[in-house]
Amino acid sequence: MNRRGRFITLEGGEGVGKSTNLDWVCDWLTERGIEVVRTREPGGTPRAEAIRALLLDPAPQEPLDDDAELLLVFAARAQHLARVIRPALARGAWVICDRFTDATFAYQGGGRGLDMQRIATLETLVQRGLTPDLTLLLDMPVDAAQARVDHRLGQAGGQRDRFERERLAFFQAVREAYLARAAAEPARVAVIDASRPLTAVQAELGEYLERQVAQWR
Repeated sequence: MNRRGRFITLEGGEGVGKSTNLDWVCDWLTERGIEVVRTREPGGTPRAEAIRALLLDPAPQEPLDDDAELLLVFAARAQHLARVIRPALARGAWVICDRFTDATFAYQGGGRGLDMQRIATLETLVQRGLTPDLTLLLDMPVDAAQARVDHRLGQAGGQRDRFERERLAFFQAVREAYLARAAAEPARVAVIDASRPLTAVQAELGEYLERQVAQWR
């Protein structure tokens, strides 16, 4: 019978380099013979990805109510847990997820100002005790992160999604909420200074992974 797999999440605001570093973490683990399931939130399944599209669509003709946003996030999460995360962990795979519930506390709690206890109630209902084993929080000043977003979109010719269009004050509140989560759970959440060169960031990520893998295997 397989041992339960491990659940690692990467968190952070817009522009901190989650996608690049998620690739690196997945490669690092795969090179060590670990079965990795890479996924993201909101999303991860066809139905959850459809919900993601609703959440990111600016749709100015119909603004999305904050409570509707929160419930959509957890609806996508319930589907994701049932179809991807729980089955993968049960067979012994390691799930590496681009954002999870810390993002809900940061974006909907910090950014939108929704009651943290209401979010915690939904967390209990939907997750039934399942939380990440390790969270790698990529952190950097908001103005520098936003400059990265502008640069990326300028190169790709893309447009900002519904969240990326928020004001700096929103992203500052998101960052503060993330850091508060890290301070409350230092054993689970590792804060990584993402403003440094990528080689330095990934060297620190590797140090955290080395310690955790040694403990878990």
